[in-house]
Amino acid sequence: MQKQETLVRNEARATLKYVRISARKVKIVADLIRGKDVDEALAIVKFTPKASSEIIEKLLKSAIANAENNHEMKHENLYVAEIYANQGPTLKRIRPAAKGSAVRIRKRTSHITIVLKEKED
Repeated sequence: MQKQETLVRNEARATLKYVRISARKVKIVADLIRGKDVDEALAIVKFTPKASSEIIEKLLKSAIANAENNHEMKHENLYVAEIYANQGPTLKRIRPAAKGSAVRIRKRTSHITIVLKEKED
C-alpha cells in the first residue's frame, strides 16, 4: 500500500453560527466575494445594499485578524478561498389567522464560514 502525501496549505477561517438570517439571502452576497482579494471583498461588501452585507463584513474582518494573528499570514496575499452559508435550525412560530386557524411562521437561521488562503507567488 502506497502512502499518499498531501500538501497542507495555511488557511485561516472564521465561522458565525445561528445568525438570524436565511442562508439563501447570505449566499447572494457570498457569491459576489468568492475568490476575490480580501481588500476587494471588503469594498464589495461595504457597498452592497443587502441585509447580510453587514454580517459578512464583520466575519471577513474576523477571518483577516485570525490569519494575521494566529497564522502569521500577510494581509496583502490573502484571498477568499471559500465562503459558504449552511442552513441552521429553524425557529417555528405561530400567527393566528382567520376562522380560528393558525399560520406557521418559519424564522430561518444560518451558519456562515469564510476560509482565507495566501496566494502563492
